[in-house]
This record gives sequence, structure tokens and C-alpha cells, in this order.
Amino acid sequence: MTDTRPVIRLKPKANARAIRHGAPWVFDNEMVTDRRSRAIAPGTVARLEDGDRNPLGTVAVNPTSRIFARMLDRDPEAEIDHAWLSAKLRTALDHRARLYDAPFYRLVHAEADGLPGVVIDRFGDVAAIQPNAAWAEVLFDTLALSVVEVTGVTTVVKNASGRSRALEGLEEGVEVTQGALDGPVPVPMNGATYMADLLGGQKTGLFFDQRPNHAFAAELSRGGRVLDVFSHVGGFALACLAGGATHALSVDGSAPALDLARQGAEAGGMADRFEARQGDAFDTLAALGEAGETFDVVICDPPAFAPNKQALEAGLRAYERIARLAAPLVAPGGYLGLCSCSHAADLDRFRRASTRGIGRAGRAGQLIHTGFAGPDHPQHPALAESGYLKALFYRLTA
Repeated sequence: MTDTRPVIRLKPKANARAIRHGAPWVFDNEMVTDRRSRAIAPGTVARLEDGDRNPLGTVAVNPTSRIFARMLDRDPEAEIDHAWLSAKLRTALDHRARLYDAPFYRLVHAEADGLPGVVIDRFGDVAAIQPNAAWAEVLFDTLALSVVEVTGVTTVVKNASGRSRALEGLEEGVEVTQGALDGPVPVPMNGATYMADLLGGQKTGLFFDQRPNHAFAAELSRGGRVLDVFSHVGGFALACLAGGATHALSVDGSAPALDLARQGAEAGGMADRFEARQGDAFDTLAALGEAGETFDVVICDPPAFAPNKQALEAGLRAYERIARLAAPLVAPGGYLGLCSCSHAADLDRFRRASTRGIGRAGRAGQLIHTGFAGPDHPQHPALAESGYLKALFYRLTA
């Protein structure tokens, strides 16, 4: 069969070696761009060559994005079709099935699972698909069909929202494309029950990435009082209550998220030990400090304060401020957990900002644990952005 796909080419001085060694992205400044290449429709599958016209692989092209090409397959003749998608999904499913007894996890973590720009979270019989790259938007129907056939889910939610889609020039929206949803989906995790709003919640409705950090916090909180700031649907609070905490206070700016947290507490038989407070996190931390409140475990899991390099310095100051406000609320010998999902703020910078904030609060202690996303969120070895989540746990001894 004659290959009619367009051919795109690296500039002569572009680093073809990085692509050969696994780099999944080619930026626009690395490409030979002319009227022809700029006219390629976003999401088109193409053949990538180096500056000497040697084939590098099969890529998805988006001339409107800074990421001009995303590597799909090292085989320059690969057919990106139903069979190809199903094979990728079966590989991803096999990994998760080895890890989890129940089908609640991140099924596909974008580039790390060989489906660049695609995020799929599984909630039992429901799959929430985020097609965050133009090629996945073009092939969404085929992708959804493959997900149904490979996993056996009966409901598919297309979650076309978020910053990544805007960078790809894609429209936003959330819809059920197969099956039906009649409300939040109960999700069992770490002994707790979470209520995930797949149509109106943040991201796909729940943060599976924090699962191991929830579990670690639960170990620290047995028999103690917990403060969970930026709680969303009760992430750390419910896990800690399931692990034996005597009381948990969830703080979040979203009333709907806190309502879901309450429902989760009720579903888990924890309502008598659960409390929610709506308000700005910084203001609430300051108010709790002024009131002299203390907790055995304090966890702060804010949104990405540094989503890109331009926001890095302001983001680091925000992380430092969170640590400064939270540290005084930790009882002597208690624990402080600080999280960041900002890929622009690497672990070293985040740790220094957090430790500086603790020191500015007049507290001192030990860094006892560094956590990351769970194994259903694998990292692409050549893509630092895939290792975005960091969680630092301190024991404050003074």
C-alpha cells in the first residue's frame, strides 16, 4: 500500500539523537516549516524524518501548537488505527490489573503509556477520557470504541477541558458519549469511599495519583486530628479517617466538592468524625492559627501554583507561604504534608521553598518521606513533565 501521509522533517541542526533515544515531542523551532507543513491539519498522522531524510517514526502533527509533532510509533510505517489503539490499551490494562483488585485507577497516562496527550481514568464501569492532543480529538470515536472493547466499560465520558487542550487549539466541553450517568460515582480507595463527579468536577472527577500519599498520611494519623487543606472531595481527610483518625477537617473553596466529601464520609460511616469548612485556603489557615488550633497531621495539596516556567517564581513563593501558614497548626511531634503538582517546580525547588516556609514559621523538624504519584501514573523516562507530583512529609519536633 502506498503511504500517502505527509512527511515532516527536522532542521539539519536539530537533535535527532534525542528523538531516537526516546524523546516524545518535537517543538516547532526544531522543524523545517514552510507553507506546506503549516497547512497540515491539526491531528494529522505523518512521517517524521531527520535532516538527512532518514525516517524517525510516525508522529501526530499540530502546526498550531508549540509541540509540532508527538511521537506515536518508532515504526515509520505504523498504521494508527483501531488495532493499534487497542494494543496500546491492552498493554496499559495489563499493568493496572496486576496492581489493583478493583477497576478504579488511571488506565492511560499519556506519553508514558504510548498515547501522547491522552488521559483515561477508570471508575468501575465508566471511563473518563481526556483527548488533550489534536490527534486524539480526531480519532476520539475510534479511541472510545477501543476502550469499550478492551476494558468492558459501559459508559464513556469525554472530558474535553483543561489548559492542555487550549494549548492545542481545541474546544472545551464535557459529555457522555456512550451509556449514561445518573450522579456521582462511588470510588473505593484506601478503605474510604469517594464520590467522583465525572461531569462537573475537577479534572476527571478524582485524583488517583495521590493514592499512595493518602495511604501514608493515614498511617501517620491513627488516633489523631487531621486538617486537610485544598481537600477537593475529601482526598486526605477520608483516607485518614478510614485509617483511624479521630477527626478530620476538610477545607476547600468549592462548596460542591465539599458536599461530595460529606457524601463520601457518610458512605464510609465516618460522618460523625468529619467536618468541612468552605473558604480560601490561605485565609482559613491564618484564621485557624489566630484561633490557636492545632492538629496532629496537617496536609496541604494545592492546585499547580507553577504550571509553567513563567509562573515558577510566583509559584514557589506561594508554596513557601502555604508552609509558613500551615506549620504553626501542627502539634509538637506532629506531621506536616505538603504537595505540589507543578511540573515546573522540580523536587529540589519545591523542597527548598517548603523548608524555608517551615523555618519562617519558627518550626523545625525532620523530612521523613518523599512521595510521588502511584504506579498507575508511570513516568516517561525522557519527559520530566510526566513526573509532576511531589509530596513531602515532615515531622515537626520544635
